[in-house]
Amino acid sequence: MTKKIDSSPLLIDDYNYGLPDERIAKYPLAERDQSKLLVYRQGKISEDVFIHAADYLPENTLLVYNNTKVIHARILFQKVTGAQIEVFCLEPVAPADYALSLGTTNGCVWKCIIGNLKKWKQGPLTKSIVVNQYSFELTASLLTSEGNAQHISFSWNNPHISFAEILEQSGEIPIPPYLRRKAEESDKTTYQTVYSKIKGSVAAPTAGLHFTDKVMRSLKKKHIQTAELTLHIGAGTFQPVKSTDVADHQMHTELFVVSRTTIENLLHRLGSIIAVGTTTVRTLESLYYIGLQIIQEKAVDKGYFFVSQWEPYQQKSDISAEASLLAVIDYLKIHNLDAVLARTQIIIQPGYQFKIIEGMFTNFHQPKSTLLLLVSAFVGENWKRIYDYALHHDFRFLSYGDSSLLLK
Repeated sequence: MTKKIDSSPLLIDDYNYGLPDERIAKYPLAERDQSKLLVYRQGKISEDVFIHAADYLPENTLLVYNNTKVIHARILFQKVTGAQIEVFCLEPVAPADYALSLGTTNGCVWKCIIGNLKKWKQGPLTKSIVVNQYSFELTASLLTSEGNAQHISFSWNNPHISFAEILEQSGEIPIPPYLRRKAEESDKTTYQTVYSKIKGSVAAPTAGLHFTDKVMRSLKKKHIQTAELTLHIGAGTFQPVKSTDVADHQMHTELFVVSRTTIENLLHRLGSIIAVGTTTVRTLESLYYIGLQIIQEKAVDKGYFFVSQWEPYQQKSDISAEASLLAVIDYLKIHNLDAVLARTQIIIQPGYQFKIIEGMFTNFHQPKSTLLLLVSAFVGENWKRIYDYALHHDFRFLSYGDSSLLLK
């Protein structure tokens, strides 16, 4: 249940703009680092090509990116009647750990969205699959409902094959619904970042899609340091704000992991941290509130934390980012942990006070979305100038579109 943060409404209609369908990039450019780059700094807007991104990063920048990898989360089953049922895997239930669930060879349960659920009245669905020259049957069984999702039990009669291999072979890459097309073979490559490695997302951290090996080399040449974290992006990232007042919007929750090494890097580079993508921004800013929970002795489960939607707005803190990160590091050392494991529901909207980041790379987002609210929280009303510029200078929008670098 959401909770209003004050009496003054934040109207989502104030974060609307006209986005013609032809401005939505249906496919990426052949060379992803040739995307356009809008640069916003000191209130001024300029543009370049993404291959030159390193030229706009201040010296001593620590660039932090999300290394999550998109799984082939859509599985199509066909009933004997001919009806096609789509099972869209959202997140694991049993085992609840992503790595364990994807690595299991004896069955698992996932929270899923079912396409054509009315046609799946009873009984399991089966699908013949061939993986590594092994032929076997994959079975999906309905268990319980959770909101508009279902818990689905998957089982298969081959102990040599993992669920990750099954998805890789028989699943489809879940490209965004606003592309209004079916996934193609090319999407398996183009809808992943070059540094993706930890499987679990059902959507790509799209700000990272512009990075190439050439760009990474240019960062190294300029002595730009990088750090990584993992946030597994859920389908809720595409959920529009349907309520008139943003305070009535229920934000989705996502799992993230940040290693102690990365947190130590953040501590040493405070004031120079630039995030690649809104998922990285949400993770880094959530870290501050985890440190606050530790300092205020509100952390109860060893090594597991949760940042609620309105937590940043319900308490005003004068605790510094340095003190917060130190608290997290000390907590990990005391409990002999290598990383923070947490879920965040944080919503970053106008009025939010950024604690960790000094800038971000991000694409151009949908009207009336929580992602646009996040951008507005960072640049204020200037988001309108930025988006007007992009619309009038032939920038491409959304997941496969062009990029922006927003600096304080």
